[in-house]
Amino acid sequence: MDTTDTKQVFKATAFLILTTISIPANIFVFCAFLRIFVTEGKLMTADIILCHLAFVNLLVALTRSIPQTMAAFGYKNMLDDVGCKLIMFSFRIFRGLSISLTCLLSTYQAVLVSPATSRLAPLKSKIPQYLIHIIVILYVIYCVSNCNTPISAVASFPNNTIPPYTFNLQFCFVSFPNYIGFISGGLLNFFGDLLFVVLMAIMSGYILVLLYKHSKRVRGLRSSECSQSGARAEVKASRAVVTLVTLYCLFFGVDNIIYLYSLTVLRVAIFLSDIRVFFATLYTSVCPVIVIITNPKVKVKTKMKKQQSLSQPTDITTSTV
Repeated sequence: MDTTDTKQVFKATAFLILTTISIPANIFVFCAFLRIFVTEGKLMTADIILCHLAFVNLLVALTRSIPQTMAAFGYKNMLDDVGCKLIMFSFRIFRGLSISLTCLLSTYQAVLVSPATSRLAPLKSKIPQYLIHIIVILYVIYCVSNCNTPISAVASFPNNTIPPYTFNLQFCFVSFPNYIGFISGGLLNFFGDLLFVVLMAIMSGYILVLLYKHSKRVRGLRSSECSQSGARAEVKASRAVVTLVTLYCLFFGVDNIIYLYSLTVLRVAIFLSDIRVFFATLYTSVCPVIVIITNPKVKVKTKMKKQQSLSQPTDITTSTV
C-alpha cells in the first residue's frame, strides 16, 4: 500500500468514526430530552437549549460528515448541482446555529450563577421568558443570511477543470467568480462566527471567576446538605458548559486558521480542506458525549436503558426454563 492509499484509508476511517459517534449520540441526547418533555410536560431552560443543540449538531453531521465520509470512501459523484446547493445551504445554517446555541448556553449559565447584585441578574427571568423567541430568531437569521450560499455550490465543472477561488470538498465544489467575492464571503463568515466565539469565551471566563470565588468562599463554611447538593449541581453544570466552550474555541481556532490561510491561495490543497472539515465537524461528536457524561437527566436515561438491556435476557431465560 503506497502513501496515497494509506492517507485515504486514514482519512476514511477518521470521518467514519466521527460519523458513527456524532449521529447516534446526538439522536440519543435529543430523544432523551424529548422523552423528559413528554413525561414531565416541560423542560428547563438549559435543557431546551441542549435539545436544540443536539438537533442542529445532528443535522451538521448529516449534511457534512456523511457526504465527507462517503467521498473519503470513493463515492465522489453522488450529488448533482441541486443536491450540492441544498447540502451546503443546510450545513451553513446548522453550523451557525451550533455556534450561536453554544453561545446562548454559556450566556445563560453565566447568568444563572451570577450573584444577585450582578448586572446580568435581570436576565435570569428574561432569558427563560423569551427563550423560544430567541431561538426562532436565530433560525431565521441564519436562513436569511445564507441565502446566497447555494449560488456558489456546484457538483462539477465542464472538462473537470477546477477554476481559481474554489474550495474542493470532493463531493461538491464551492466556487467564487472573483477574488473580491472569495475574500469578502470568507471574511464575513469568519467575523460572524468570531463574534459568538468571543462572547462565549467571555462568558466562560466569567463563569470560571465565579467558580473560583465560590470555592474559596465555601472552604471554611458548613452549609445544609440540600444547599450543598444544589451548589454542586450548579458547579457541575458550569464546568460542563466551560468544557464545551473551551473545546469549541479550540476546534474553531484550528478550523479558521486553515480557512484564513486558504483565502490567500488560488486553490486549496485537498488535505487542508479535509483537516478543516474534520475540526469543523468534530464538535458534533464531542458535544453530545459531554452532555451524556455530565447531564444528570440524560445519565438517568442511560442507566435505565442499561438496566433494561441487562434485565431483558434474564426475563427470557426465566420464561424458557
